[in-house]
Amino acid sequence: MTVLVLHRFPLGPFPYDRWLSDFDGGVVMIAARDAIAAGGEQLPAGLGGYRHLEIIDTFDDGELVDRLARDLAYEYQVTHVIAHHEADLHRAAALREKFGLPGQLPSGLLPFRDKALMKRKLAAAGLEVVPHAQAGTAAEVRAFGAAHGLPLVFKVIDGTGTGSPAAAGPRIAGTGEELEEYLAEAFPAAAGPREDLLVEAYVEGRTCHVDGVVAGGRTVMAWPSRYEYDPVSFGSGDGALVDLTLAPSDPLTPRLLALVEEALGALEGPADHAFHAKVFHTPDDRLVVCEITARPAGGRVRDVLSAVFGVHPVELAARAEVGLRLPAVEARARSGGRLEPVRMAGQVLMMKRTGTVRAIPPTPEEPWVEFYGVFAEPGEVIGDAENACDFLAVAVLSAPTRAECEKRLRALGAHFETEFVIG
Repeated sequence: MTVLVLHRFPLGPFPYDRWLSDFDGGVVMIAARDAIAAGGEQLPAGLGGYRHLEIIDTFDDGELVDRLARDLAYEYQVTHVIAHHEADLHRAAALREKFGLPGQLPSGLLPFRDKALMKRKLAAAGLEVVPHAQAGTAAEVRAFGAAHGLPLVFKVIDGTGTGSPAAAGPRIAGTGEELEEYLAEAFPAAAGPREDLLVEAYVEGRTCHVDGVVAGGRTVMAWPSRYEYDPVSFGSGDGALVDLTLAPSDPLTPRLLALVEEALGALEGPADHAFHAKVFHTPDDRLVVCEITARPAGGRVRDVLSAVFGVHPVELAARAEVGLRLPAVEARARSGGRLEPVRMAGQVLMMKRTGTVRAIPPTPEEPWVEFYGVFAEPGEVIGDAENACDFLAVAVLSAPTRAECEKRLRALGAHFETEFVIG
């Protein structure tokens, strides 16, 4: 019995060797040197608590990763495969299918990866979804735009990409000129119809997200947050951005939790998995599902959830996926089996922008700073943010109440805006 972890993140925030130390047979990991370096970490000198640690240059060579994963599965008699990056979900599912292992299989993963299929299944369950179309040609996009108006949002259907093959996130066209510029890029004159492009109407309102963990077929951790900014326009300014949990007393909180519970049921996910759902709250008080993924949230949302519940969601998901006990759930779950929040938390972000870093703020030392990271050094030349997780700095703060947490986040954000000097 051995766990194989496919890991294209830094090592420090994800101590699977410690989280799964009571798993008979140990943990084998494939990690990426470029991800470790991007996290500002040094390569480990030894195995640490891992039975085997294989560090490759990058996960970009998919054939190498697939071959290595198969070889390690044979060599170490792997019984479980864990992958928590969107790009590795299908790889892990295919490994489970090949070796007859438990967990998410390719057929079950498809509704979480294929955004068009996802929306069809959610709509069939009676949930309102973003108006959308699978557009193969520029003419089909223009027809959709004529019906729904601008802005339009473009994504690749499978996964977290965009209508632009090289980019890493949604693309938005807010004007006719921007639309034609995008269409020229997405539909070269000599190319045939595309099968990978999803176009969505832009939904007015606030963007919420619900994050959590399903274990044993029931949701054991879940809580909603709200972006206090427009997440698709992350690179349009140089101010601090705030993302914050909703209070238990907020009328939206039970509505969002119930909605996501319905969505998870409609997509029929595996018995054990993490999830990250995005939902629009419109000015006329409707909840419109954008999408839901069968993995932990990116960025530092997982640290926010860890602060809220006192247990790391990735640890909880990993232990559930390999069949280990969940002491935090057993000790603190209310009737019905779901963890209760013990505090509120949120994150304040500064995105990278082009220039030379002249000065950075001092590290805050207040006890309610759950995480603080600066991802550039004085004298370093940086470019604009390439995606919604390309931070210049991020801090996760907690407080007994949402109001106090927002006050702390705004205050630190103001320091960010004055003390980061980019010239």
